Amino acid sequence: VQLQASGGGLVQAGGSLRLSCAVSGGTFRIGTVGWFRQAPGKEREPVASIPWSGGIGSYVDSMKDRFTISRDNAKRLVYLQMHSLKPEDTALYYCAASPRRRVGVMPSSDDDYRGQGTQVTVSS
Repeated sequence: VQLQASGGGLVQAGGSLRLSCAVSGGTFRIGTVGWFRQAPGKEREPVASIPWSGGIGSYVDSMKDRFTISRDNAKRLVYLQMHSLKPEDTALYYCAASPRRRVGVMPSSDDDYRGQGTQVTVSS
């Protein structure tokens, strides 16, 4: 399974971005796909996750009002729509997949398959 995140960039505070995660390879192995982020000097943290087939997204509480995760199985894409971005959202965002179908947010330890990240920078 391979994953590749894209869509990051520089945005002003209050702006929006949509990240995309392209999934390829043995998708039959995937139970859940999640978005994670890591800011400089900080630990990696989960953002949101969604079952690969069926089910709805789960979010970290601090982000659920601003971020939306969705998937397009036909295109093998998982999206993270981010609104009302804040400078503290600045981080390297990456997507990861787990063979386990999770209830709730996928923990960072579940990133069996992880792709390259995409940088999101929010200016104040």
